[in-house]
Amino acid sequence: QVQLVESGGGLVQPGGSLRLSCAASGNIVSIYTMAWYRQAPGQQRELVAIITNGGSTNYADSVKGRFTISRDNAKNTVYLEMNSLKPEDTAIYYCNSNLGLSDGFKYLYWGQGTQVTVSS
Repeated sequence: QVQLVESGGGLVQPGGSLRLSCAASGNIVSIYTMAWYRQAPGQQRELVAIITNGGSTNYADSVKGRFTISRDNAKNTVYLEMNSLKPEDTAIYYCNSNLGLSDGFKYLYWGQGTQVTVSS
């Protein structure tokens, strides 16, 4: 069974930092793009950052210069380093990934989400 499991969320004061992790497991042959999304209460889910299997990255304008996405292909894990956090960064953060499985097809999987709350 393929799954993505996020960790690292929590409560942090404005200006603080958090590091999110998302590990993929199961009958995975290849991992293509890996990304982080977030959804605040009453708002649509939005892309925060994305990284290709070649290491190219792209960020939402609201997080550029503060967040860094990276991946460890040996561990099938994607990370999101979040610095200078603001109250408006409060949301549930989800990872997703395009995964090539042993059946020869590519699928998009989502994690269950991890809560990030920025508050004093």
